[in-house]
Amino acid sequence: MKFNKLFAGVTLALGTSMISFTAAAGDTIKVGVLHSLSGTMAISETTLKDTVLMMIDEQNKAGGLLGKKLEAVVVDPASNWPLFAEKTRELLTKDDVDVIFGCWTSVSRKSALPVLEELNGLMFYPVQYEGEESSKNVFYTGAAPNQQAIPAVDYLMNDLGVERWVLAGTDYVYPRTTNKILEAYLKAKGVKPADIMVNYTPFGHSDWQSIVSDIKKFGSKGKKTAVVSTINGDANVPFYKELGNQGISSEDIPVVAFSVGEEELSGIDTKPLVGHLAAWNYFESVDTAENEKFIDTWHTFIKNDKRVTNDPMEATYIGFKMWTQAVSQAGTTDVDKVEQAMIGQKVKNLTGGTAVMNKNHHLSKPVLIGEIQDDGQFEVVWETDGVVPGDAWSDYLPGSKDLISDWTAPIKCGNYNVKTKSCGGAMAAQ
Repeated sequence: MKFNKLFAGVTLALGTSMISFTAAAGDTIKVGVLHSLSGTMAISETTLKDTVLMMIDEQNKAGGLLGKKLEAVVVDPASNWPLFAEKTRELLTKDDVDVIFGCWTSVSRKSALPVLEELNGLMFYPVQYEGEESSKNVFYTGAAPNQQAIPAVDYLMNDLGVERWVLAGTDYVYPRTTNKILEAYLKAKGVKPADIMVNYTPFGHSDWQSIVSDIKKFGSKGKKTAVVSTINGDANVPFYKELGNQGISSEDIPVVAFSVGEEELSGIDTKPLVGHLAAWNYFESVDTAENEKFIDTWHTFIKNDKRVTNDPMEATYIGFKMWTQAVSQAGTTDVDKVEQAMIGQKVKNLTGGTAVMNKNHHLSKPVLIGEIQDDGQFEVVWETDGVVPGDAWSDYLPGSKDLISDWTAPIKCGNYNVKTKSCGGAMAAQ
């Protein structure tokens, strides 16, 4: 049967915040898309939904997978963390999807995780996170702390001479765990507790005047000060605006962000932010043939040449490519077989290297630090020499430093203690 159109029908059911794209073909491979299309995280996650749809479109144009077309099932958890669990269950039981691409915040991932493990679903998680987790049912294609947070601190300390540290984050698991790791790391480097300021704000926080004033005061003690930002979602817009309002430039107190990319900057005036930094594994400005092709494909699909690309989009791209390769290799979408076929998969990343999926379900990735330009793009000012393997468990936390993740035989465990030679159990294979 000739497949003239990827999505023959579109049904929007507002009551359940669900969009169902029904393919014209009879038998399809269903791909769940679990991203917030409304609420505080929509500013970041909507683009990832579009990225998955683009990848599905490209795969179908190339002939599909295992002789079948791919069908997208898109749901909107609406930045409501418990709803991620509910929507995951719906995708796996009602919609019978073969794989899920989704989540941004760690609290949403942790909401979905027990359902994924209970029902043996498979999810690709494309955003930087705090580590301290490795599940058989999740592939982590974003950065672990050793692929973003630690290198960023090293850059600030070694290249910019930073001595005082503001750890500013949104109040949930990713910033708190990341900052716990960073505090331990900074203290191990000789930084005194008095030179570390920690602040948390709710999702969607908008009144930054007093907090930015406190940061300004903290940075006026004669020591070079920087902000390490794990602020997520639309709270970034008023935060950066307030920095500009109070005249805090990158020369005074540089900010390095882990959750601000091209998409977030596209909605604000970036002139006051020039010189501030972000640490990612990809920037749109990187000049490679692969990246140029990706950007062209994106603009063609989205029908808007002004739409930017960003790091979680590349992580989605890599994860999707690896999943199609693993399915083709396994000859099936069976989760257990695809999970094992995923290990060792390689895909050219968009920055000129090769991404490799390791035994701990984390990628090997380059680390780049970019400086904000007045056009909302980033100029790469530092990068690692080659790729860095993602570490699921931090070397700087007492409860984690003896743990490894290895989902190959004979270990097959997400939290294997190398000293006791035993699996912790919580993330063990069932």
